[in-house]
Amino acid sequence: MSDVESQANACDSDEASFVEVIVVGAGFAGIGAAIKLKEANFDFVILEKTADIGGVWRENTYPDCACDIPSSLYSFSFAPKANWSHFYARQVEIQQYAKDMVGRYGLHNSIRFHSELYEARWDSARNEWLLDTATGRYRCRYFIAATGPMHVPVTPTITGMETFSGDRFHSAQWPKSYDFSNKRVAVIGSGASAIQFLPVVRKQAQHVTLFQRTPPWVLPKLDVRISPAWQRRFERFPFLQRLLRKALYLQFELLNSGLKWSTFTRRLQSAGIRNMERAINDSSLLAKLTPDYTIGCKRILQSNTWYPALASDNVTVTDGVSHIEDGQLVAADGSTHEVDVIIFATGFEVANPPIAELIVCAGGETLAQQWAGSPNVYLGTLAEDCPNLFLTFGPNLYTFSSAFVIIEAQLKLIIRTLTQARRRQVVKLQVCAEKNRDYNVELQQALQGTVWNSGGCSSYFMDSNGRNSSNWPWTTCAMRRRFAAFRLNDCETS
Repeated sequence: MSDVESQANACDSDEASFVEVIVVGAGFAGIGAAIKLKEANFDFVILEKTADIGGVWRENTYPDCACDIPSSLYSFSFAPKANWSHFYARQVEIQQYAKDMVGRYGLHNSIRFHSELYEARWDSARNEWLLDTATGRYRCRYFIAATGPMHVPVTPTITGMETFSGDRFHSAQWPKSYDFSNKRVAVIGSGASAIQFLPVVRKQAQHVTLFQRTPPWVLPKLDVRISPAWQRRFERFPFLQRLLRKALYLQFELLNSGLKWSTFTRRLQSAGIRNMERAINDSSLLAKLTPDYTIGCKRILQSNTWYPALASDNVTVTDGVSHIEDGQLVAADGSTHEVDVIIFATGFEVANPPIAELIVCAGGETLAQQWAGSPNVYLGTLAEDCPNLFLTFGPNLYTFSSAFVIIEAQLKLIIRTLTQARRRQVVKLQVCAEKNRDYNVELQQALQGTVWNSGGCSSYFMDSNGRNSSNWPWTTCAMRRRFAAFRLNDCETS
């Protein structure tokens, strides 16, 4: 950077609004960060790119969108909701819970809507972050990136797409009140969103064709309503819901631990096969839907309606899309399918967080350039060469449990570190490069031999270099202990 550019940036920085801590993203991680920052008396704002809060639960409004973690565990432990209507909450109710948290903790005035982040650049002269956003410039001492892993939809590039004249959209960009009557629908992908919306869409559409590259393991779902009587009990006796939450937490810890044992995975796979066979009588369809990899290698799904829907007369299951020719979709097996609308159920960019392209660290490289396709972050929270930056849901934190368990563990680490830095008048902190490298070597070694790395499947857990940049190889109990042991002394400070 030239002296002229440096002077220009300094002048622009002078004009920027200063806030002690800036949180980017008003999903649950951002809301949780704001709650804890307010409790610790930090000066902060949340920058949100849209006009509403809720993150992934704001974006995904497709039919029957719901959580696959039980409601009592999918919430802040310090702010339980007694009146969940379902054991597994629906999208509308989860987003409303987010809004309730903003209202309950008085965060409305701390959120800057329509403030999409364009770039965040570390200013070494001031030991501050300079953020360019849609609503102007901000300076801050500390920057918490709470944008979440399921943030940017992935839509595949399909040869011949320009010849398709019908409607097409991603499941995370669902058109409001879309009419599927008399439509021939193509669903590309068979992941977590497809297994929820396809059973609903197929009841409205003339025909649905599922283009499936790899079948998922799908277990039964205890998808029951919570009666008003039980809601009143949870309200009157909060310890009942705490006991339920604890039991659910231990169940997921057992799942994470059990996936390391072949006897446990075989039993889970047997449950998945039985779930299939209850609805599928056609042997050829059963063969198409039976995974050839170890359960847990990809995300484990739950549904009671997926297999009955695929067995319906107006649903066809075929291989993944090869290309589009003269407006018709051609599957990998050579079959052609004429459709009116394409729904991409192809997930999100998980292994390479898109926000990394917007964060310019102390050395002048973006996080994405620094990572070169394989993110490596200390405890999924502190990035090398990026002072005073904290990531939520950073690399290698995904595990089969509630996102709130991870959020709360990270927030305790972040708030404790910021509090210690304020008390000691530290203006700059960053993880030691050697500590970060040692941690990531340990982590990758622990991942070797796990179901995610050796289960025989290809998943979004693996990054573009074939490295697992997504999974946490231990239990969340171990995560909480490790995060709790982190102290400011573990950082390089000035």
